[in-house]
Amino acid sequence: MTQTEPGQQPDRPATAISRRGVFALAGAGAAIAAMPARAHGFGRGFTHSVASGEPHANRVLLWTRYVADDEAQLQWQVSRDAGFTAVVSEGAAIASPARDHCAKAIANGLAPDSWYYFRFTAPDGSHSPVGRTRTLPEGPSQRFRMAAFSCSNFGFGWFNAYAHAAEANDVDLAVHLGDYIYEYGAGTYPSPEQKLTGRDIAPESEIVALTDYRLRYATYRADPDLQRLHQVLPMIAVWDDHESANDSWEHGAQNHQGDTEGSWDARKAAAKRAYREWMPVSDEPYAAYEVGDLATLFRLDTRIEGRDEQFDIGQLVAGRDNPQAMVQALAAFREGRYADPERQLLGAAQEQWLADGLRASKARGARWQVLVQQVLMGKLSSPDRLLDLLGDNVPAFARNRLRAAALARAAGLPLNMDAWDGYPAARERLFEAALAADAELIVLAGDSHNGWAFELAHGEARTGVEFGVPSVSSPGFETYLAAIPPDQMAAMLVGANAELAWADTAQRGYMAVELTSERATSEFRFASGIRQRSSRLAGTHRIAVEADARRIST
Repeated sequence: MTQTEPGQQPDRPATAISRRGVFALAGAGAAIAAMPARAHGFGRGFTHSVASGEPHANRVLLWTRYVADDEAQLQWQVSRDAGFTAVVSEGAAIASPARDHCAKAIANGLAPDSWYYFRFTAPDGSHSPVGRTRTLPEGPSQRFRMAAFSCSNFGFGWFNAYAHAAEANDVDLAVHLGDYIYEYGAGTYPSPEQKLTGRDIAPESEIVALTDYRLRYATYRADPDLQRLHQVLPMIAVWDDHESANDSWEHGAQNHQGDTEGSWDARKAAAKRAYREWMPVSDEPYAAYEVGDLATLFRLDTRIEGRDEQFDIGQLVAGRDNPQAMVQALAAFREGRYADPERQLLGAAQEQWLADGLRASKARGARWQVLVQQVLMGKLSSPDRLLDLLGDNVPAFARNRLRAAALARAAGLPLNMDAWDGYPAARERLFEAALAADAELIVLAGDSHNGWAFELAHGEARTGVEFGVPSVSSPGFETYLAAIPPDQMAAMLVGANAELAWADTAQRGYMAVELTSERATSEFRFASGIRQRSSRLAGTHRIAVEADARRIST
């Protein structure tokens, strides 16, 4: 959950593209154009185009959905050309009602650092749309580019960040950092006043059971720009909380009420199953991907694999009747439970796996160690006097959150306990492992809905740089703090936080992250808006870190 979410509840034609120019993917344009923007029924046959993911140097995972009366055996092919005259890998995959008709296959025997085309063929001879995918490089590599996304709420507006990334055609991989879907029922988040007409979700209720989660994915995956992104780029994806329920942790969630919604374990299992059915992902909770000698990408689970429950500032000050007593209670908490050395965000097993992986990555000569994960790692506190600058037209939940944030700052505590800031001992252990490995960390983070660049530090030692991606469509600070001009808000945040080098608190978009042996660069790409479908950008902002510097270039 971010500070902008209500915690008590929570036209253009498809573009045909290639690596260097414009061409037609066979059958793609017609399939995308025919797909409705909102979906309550999905028909038969190939209902949701194709996708690929989990790339490595010699293999990639393929995905499609084929609806028939019974289980169907599909044939798949991978080719060097879109006409399938140079097939290099092929096989069979099962689309079964038991998996909501979703089918997956692993294509092996591929060449490193290469673009391929793939398709599925049904028993009746019909073909899926043609997809495009890419393997990771092996050995010496000059450059690698990723498009990073997070927080795509269907009801707030169009997924124009996806549209631009597919149309720009200048990256090798899509990375989704979580909140790919949202679990809320209609009218909750967005509210009826915030919702864009025509962007209707199914089911209309909050999703709790397996059938609910499946239908919500079907709705999101019917979006034409999300389909296009999946069709033309492989994806590495991680889940965050809204793929299950807001503020989830290993044994529960803020937005899960056991007395009316059943057991958390059952809901979590349903959410994980639907995610793994509908997404081009493996069943592994965390994994590593080698990008030649440039980087190792570490896909982490900071949400439900081993996370302890989040602290709640409101609960910590409950029953105190004056600010001084509240700050005293928070100060005692800061020196006690907050600093608990055993507190977990990754869980012990994943934490050890990552420490081992950082050492192995450096040992094999990889330049960068990139954490593909969900929540902000940089230290972030509320600015002083924030409440004083606000007018009266602020939602009650936002004002209460800001009061809590102000009290937390006075007690030396951070703004958001749902991020790494709420787990300081776990962050310290990660930084110590990174320093011991001499790793050059690049941390990618989503969740916050806004854009960030942090210089990460452990005591006096620099540990790396974090790039926090703005949301695809979910609202940020600007929605509930509209009384403060965005430039002023960003300046206040940067001024109040030593590790924060830059922030944007007002725009939707995505990041294009480029890795070379000399530097890592994030280009923040801001959509012109989300209330109308468009791939136009409002602007960009580039931030870089030089190799061995572990700080942002000036």
